[in-house]
Amino acid sequence: MAVTYLSLITYHLPLLLGWFLDLLIGDPAWLPHPVVGFGKMIAWGERHLNKGHYRQLKGALMAVTYIIGVFVAVWLLRSQLSMMHDALSIVFDTLLIFYCLAGTTLIREVRQVFLAVDRSLDEGRKQVARIVGRDTSELSAQEVRTAALETLAENLSDGVIAPLFWLAILGVPGMLAYKMVNTLDSMIGYKTDRYRDFGCWAAHIDDLANYIPARLTALLMILPSLIPPHSSLHTPHSSLHTPLSSLLTFVRQNGRNHASPNSGYPEAALAGILDCRFGGPHYYFGQLFDKPYIGTNDRPLTTADMQKAVRVNRTAEVLMVVAVCCLEVLRNLC
Repeated sequence: MAVTYLSLITYHLPLLLGWFLDLLIGDPAWLPHPVVGFGKMIAWGERHLNKGHYRQLKGALMAVTYIIGVFVAVWLLRSQLSMMHDALSIVFDTLLIFYCLAGTTLIREVRQVFLAVDRSLDEGRKQVARIVGRDTSELSAQEVRTAALETLAENLSDGVIAPLFWLAILGVPGMLAYKMVNTLDSMIGYKTDRYRDFGCWAAHIDDLANYIPARLTALLMILPSLIPPHSSLHTPHSSLHTPLSSLLTFVRQNGRNHASPNSGYPEAALAGILDCRFGGPHYYFGQLFDKPYIGTNDRPLTTADMQKAVRVNRTAEVLMVVAVCCLEVLRNLC
């Protein structure tokens, strides 16, 4: 039983501390971040390999090598630290879990987008360009707000739920390996002339890694619909009072209205909750991508909608952390 309690402490303490650190400080610009290192590795590999013949093969080999390499490196380092002292392992795990979670930083960025676009359209375009890949120079104020909320929903999955999912499945090494998968996709997983061949395997791997987490994210987002209408969380234009079955139907019908096989599900969940419309055509790297719409109510989005979306994100985070902790308790009881 002592071993079981020690295992639970070793597992739960880093998770809770890492999550609380993200809640408190997010990702300070002054703090070195492993994802920045991942980005430099990917940029170096793309610069040297994305040319000549066999680009698809070279891109696949680079992606697989980087992902496995991160997993093995973290696993070996954790093994060495745990042999030295359990406290070192706990500190190491706490820092890596903190680095892998990006909920607070994204929320701050989205809030800044809404504040900026309220001041001027040009400021809003510049601010939203920090968190989206699409061209923002011609976006309207409504499109700026829509882009910010789409990113908030999508990155709840990529930046919080999926890392926690892989933590539960493969531990801290799996969590870091997932971040490499996600970074690869965000840098080279585009269907443009430059990346179509070289980045296609990175995109496929990311699709597989996010298949379950994206759908789980949508479910966690709409669970607050079970809250009674008289709750303080009920606000105008909110679907928090909509029956869970109706939101599930909305997500099922609209989740596939996206170029990505996964991103549409959390976006559909938020669109259903806010009773708004996401998606539509956008320019990426100078090329027009005609994305389908998610939802039909093209109503103006407001700061109140952003605040509701933030509450939805935070609730989903809490539910996921609790679920991961409960799963580890069940493992130790079995």
